[in-house]
Parts: sequence; C-alpha cells; structure tokens
Amino acid sequence: MGRWEPGAGGRLREAALNLYLERGFDQTMVNDIAERAGVTARTFFRYFADKREVLFDAAAELQEKSLAALAGAPATASALDLVAAALEAVAGVIGHDRELARKRHTVIMANADLRERELIKHAQLTAALADGLRRRGIGDAEAELAAETGSAVYRVAFGRWVDAAGDLELRDAIDQSFARLRSLTAAD
Repeated sequence: MGRWEPGAGGRLREAALNLYLERGFDQTMVNDIAERAGVTARTFFRYFADKREVLFDAAAELQEKSLAALAGAPATASALDLVAAALEAVAGVIGHDRELARKRHTVIMANADLRERELIKHAQLTAALADGLRRRGIGDAEAELAAETGSAVYRVAFGRWVDAAGDLELRDAIDQSFARLRSLTAAD
C-alpha cells in the first residue's frame, strides 16, 4: 500500500492502537506504527504531533461539537441541562464504536502518562464548557459546578458504557447517569 493512498490517518490510528495493545505504549515507536500502516514516519508526523496524539487527536472535535451543542440549546435550559446537551454531542462523536473506545481505554489505563494526558484533556473540555456556560450568562460558581458535575457524570457513564456487555449506548449511559444524579440530589 502506497504512502499517499487515501486513509493514511485511519490506518495510522489502527496500527498504533493494535501495536500499543500488543507491545505496550512505551515499547511502540513511531517507525513501528508507520511501517505497520504502510507509510513513512514523515507521513505519521503529517497527521500526529507525537505517538500520544494518536489517542487524543479527537479532543478538538469533541470540544467544538460540545460547545456548538451548548450554544444551540434552548435559552430556558438549566446549566445542568446545557451540559447534558454538550455531553450528548460528545457521545455523538465517540459513541459509535464501543470496541474502539474499549481498546483506547485499555491502552490509556495501562500507562500513567496517558492517564495523566486523559485527565488533562478532560479538564480542558470541562473548562471550555464552564466558559461556554458563562457566555450564556450563567454565573461563575454555577458554571464551574455544572461543568465539573457534567465531567463526573461523563466519566461514570463512559465507564459503564465501555464495560457494558449488552447494547447500552453511550448517550443512554449519560442520560441514566444524569437521572441518577438528579435522584441523589432530590433525596435530601
């Protein structure tokens, strides 16, 4: 397969993920990924800044789609409902392939540096959501609390989704987690 054939980015992602699972993240080099994908290392760097970004390159898209959903939600929506709408958009981006998400999650959980990177990406998205809420006129404390709460709800829902044996959809896991949160807070 030639290095200029279409789909190099997808082949690089697939090759990297498979190599990370086979050998481990630290033992996999960019040249290994490029060779498995049928491209050069130079081509790899046209798509990704480093071998970590293969796992995190969707962060910008997630942020963009979640902020668009937040901005497009009804003006009467509560801060938590706005965050729920944003997380529904995130589910639309990554919720279509649970097996891929499982593999990615396995690789990340096996490496402390990748876990840290994942937390940083989550924190960046949470901060962006809080900023988006502020732009909609929600006060600082409420915006931060709603965004941080949404982040926690997402982490719980994502964990349930990747571990689920049945047909659970990520959107449903998010909705169920928000419903559980609401019942917890209503119990007081």
